[in-house]
Amino acid sequence: MAKSSTQTFYGTNNRKNQTHKTRRQVVEEFVDEWVDKDNNGIIKEDANRQPFIDDLLRRVCGIEQPTQYIQYEKDVQVKADGEVTTRRIDGYIPSTKVMWEMKGSNKKDLTKPIVQSGGDMLTPYEQAKRYANFLPQNEQPRWIVISNFVEIDIHDMNKPLADPKVIMLKDLATNYKALDFMVDTNQQQIIDEKQLSVDAGNLVAKIYDELSKAYSLHANIDDPKIQSSLNMLIVRLVFLLYADDTGILGQENMFQNFLERREPRDIRPALITLFETLDKDPDKGERDEFLDQEYLQFKYVNGGMFSNENVIIPQFTQELKDLIVNEAGKGFNWSSISPTIFGAVFESTLNSKLRRSGGIHYTSIENIHKVIDPLFLDDLRAEFDKIQNMVNVNQRVSAAVEFQDKIAKLKFFDPACGSGNFLTETYLSLRKLENECLKIIVGNSGVINLGEQNLTEVKVKIQNFYGIEINDFAVAVARTAMWIAESQMWDESQNIIYSNEDFLPLDSN
Repeated sequence: MAKSSTQTFYGTNNRKNQTHKTRRQVVEEFVDEWVDKDNNGIIKEDANRQPFIDDLLRRVCGIEQPTQYIQYEKDVQVKADGEVTTRRIDGYIPSTKVMWEMKGSNKKDLTKPIVQSGGDMLTPYEQAKRYANFLPQNEQPRWIVISNFVEIDIHDMNKPLADPKVIMLKDLATNYKALDFMVDTNQQQIIDEKQLSVDAGNLVAKIYDELSKAYSLHANIDDPKIQSSLNMLIVRLVFLLYADDTGILGQENMFQNFLERREPRDIRPALITLFETLDKDPDKGERDEFLDQEYLQFKYVNGGMFSNENVIIPQFTQELKDLIVNEAGKGFNWSSISPTIFGAVFESTLNSKLRRSGGIHYTSIENIHKVIDPLFLDDLRAEFDKIQNMVNVNQRVSAAVEFQDKIAKLKFFDPACGSGNFLTETYLSLRKLENECLKIIVGNSGVINLGEQNLTEVKVKIQNFYGIEINDFAVAVARTAMWIAESQMWDESQNIIYSNEDFLPLDSN
């Protein structure tokens, strides 16, 4: 199975859209642009501080959506001479607790005091420190960054007596790693997943519209059978696109190549045969041995994904083929999509009337954790933290094995699960805990073959997650989301333990 894509500091490491520039090259471009601005005249603070910080976060630190990552003009109530006034912090990053204070490039010496609005003489750092002192305790900055577009002064608040680290902008290309403290990789991953899901939602909506047009050429699009077929066909197509980008069907881009080789008029019968093939087990002799090898090379999927033979497939148009092959296939990487947000992607294709009548809505990952963390995850994490801190190695390994067995026996039920967001995020959270257990069990010996040590096996199964939902399309989405979550976590587990076991076929549940 292909490893899931990872975030690099200079952009997404996307196999389909890889940048050919190193991080240093991108930083050099950033430096050249902003140094040139300074040489052409004074860079004014008010007009340029946000564009400068945005650009630095994006190109130097790899934050692809900086406006979602940093708060600008954050209000703080400051008391001076008995009066309370509102001041604004130029920039504040909540996830890494970094405060920015910007000055114009005419302020050549950042250590010199400047007259404040109240008449006080304070250096830019003293000004920022005053603001910081009036923030709530949980928002106190870990770092204070002062800049005048010419230099960047980094004050580490854990070392209050130390001099700041000073980086001249012209030298940033050799010092860019000094700014990595501003990056919260977990927060960035959430931002990336949100953006990826928005992009995926737009693609699903386009496919939905093109499929609707294709159906309407020969059928009534409002027919319940057609609507059900349309929804199920979209789920299947996106599952195959995901499988293409992870290689779980045998190799990458199998489905994309399968469609690309065909004229639009030949795709409908080809898909009918392919779906039937994907649902037949070759080990049980269910497949037609005289079928073309092009079909037989696809692995058996199982799990009910392709078992419904009543799904009506329309005649494909050139526009529909191009959309799936080029834009949704070659132009997008589905392997990194968040399975928790998967439901929202598909629910966006449902019309507003059905959304209202079915009570379908999307709950964010952050809000899901506001429910599941205090219910059980906080306690489980606290228990695991104690295990991690055990000094005796044998005791730590034994406790990790017991803890893994404990979480593997837990069962979860959502009586109105929709497309499975709560179930999927709970599964992912438990599997991440389990992977941490496996790291303790494996220890310093590195990757261990499952056949060599029975202790090192994945025990948290999607069979322990149950849901009830009245909408059949949402059920199909929920099942698929859980399979994608299982695939992604299995991929991560194989970085800790080794198994020659294939992800497919899926389990029927």
